[in-house]
Amino acid sequence: MTGRPGTGGPASADDRDRALLRRAIELSHRCPPSATAFSVGCVIADRNRKVIAEGYSRRDDPHDHAEETALRGLAPDDGRLAGATLYSSLEPCGRRASRPHPCAELILATPIPRIVYAWSEPSLFVEATGAARLAGSGRTVVRAPDLEEEARAANAHLLS
Repeated sequence: MTGRPGTGGPASADDRDRALLRRAIELSHRCPPSATAFSVGCVIADRNRKVIAEGYSRRDDPHDHAEETALRGLAPDDGRLAGATLYSSLEPCGRRASRPHPCAELILATPIPRIVYAWSEPSLFVEATGAARLAGSGRTVVRAPDLEEEARAANAHLLS
């Protein structure tokens, strides 16, 4: 799925995107296991693809999502966000049961123009609506399906 190209960078993933997405996948393996939530990693990089924040699910609280923890490390008015790309091992959620604001909404509250993810959210817990919501709001949304199997690995306990 691709949002409006040109709003925040390439509308397809390149090798530098894949390297940062692989870092997000590495972070997903740090998540404390859960029977009721996916293990997800997130990296936010500036326009030069320098990492400015990282996070992973359940890092600080049992209900934390990866994007939430990464965004928590940045001021909302951080000027680097206007040219940033958010990398997530799993599609940012468009609905969530544990908190009032899904990750897509948290991302839309920032000027981050581009989101790259590896794995579309399975409907195990909620319906996947995050990528469509982000793209529909004018963000460039890129899926890198060639990294899906790597992203799924941290969640094998949920998928067997």
